[in-house]
Amino acid sequence: MAKGKKVITPYLYLLPTIVLMCILLIIPIVMVISYSFYDNVIINKNPVFVGLKNYATVLTDPTFLVAIKNTLLFVLISIVAHFLIGMLFAMLLNTRYLGITAKGIFRVIYALPWMFTASVIAIVWRMMLNPNGVLNFLMMNAGIISEKVEWLASRDVALSAVTVINIWSGYPFYMISILAGLQGISMDLYEASALDGANAVQTFFRITIPQLKPILVSLLMLDFVWTLQQFALIWMTTGGGPVNATETISTYIYKQGFSKYQYSMASAGAVILLIVCTIIGIFYVRQQKAGD
Repeated sequence: MAKGKKVITPYLYLLPTIVLMCILLIIPIVMVISYSFYDNVIINKNPVFVGLKNYATVLTDPTFLVAIKNTLLFVLISIVAHFLIGMLFAMLLNTRYLGITAKGIFRVIYALPWMFTASVIAIVWRMMLNPNGVLNFLMMNAGIISEKVEWLASRDVALSAVTVINIWSGYPFYMISILAGLQGISMDLYEASALDGANAVQTFFRITIPQLKPILVSLLMLDFVWTLQQFALIWMTTGGGPVNATETISTYIYKQGFSKYQYSMASAGAVILLIVCTIIGIFYVRQQKAGD
């Protein structure tokens, strides 16, 4: 009896968390998956089972195809820029040529975008990218442009503008993580490479990158999932417009569910996104286990 109680006790401590996870995570996911196989769910009291019809409709919807293209461009450009900028700033902050005070000041400045919420970032950048905003003012005075540009209202540049905003708001995560990794690399490795006659480029690619590989793989996978699901920033800057120019999978799902009240279509789109994120999550877990 005492042995059985000893076995059950740890699970009793975990029970509140398990119940909350079921209510807030598992049950909603199961409901959304089930909705995707029915027509007119929530609104209709007696929804009709349609199988994979909603998935076929979503995958052949021209707007969804545009959303996929925009999402891929948005995600890939953001990830590459996050990596390059984060690596650059991390190496600058890790250099021995900067004093402790200077490093502290620059760390605060470079990390500022990570401290703002999506709403603050959206408001600030909308003011800056306004036709009468500071960006057009500076570029016109510098002779770069001859007339005001509608950065968030032009089909030609809206996606690029939103991508730049996302890059600016996300690179500090890379910078802080890579900086922590750089500070964990033994200086003996660099001293040994210097004695062997290695230059800065060889040292970077043969010592720094291999030592940072576990961190970089984790960063890239997490950033892919987070950027793929980015909604708030896009919705509060362009709302997916103009004319679907910045429509992503997240905004498409939101519009289907809460603007058109097509909850079945929204559920199908959400399940597709869930599958992609789950696949990336599996790779992430396997990579973590291999690292351990």
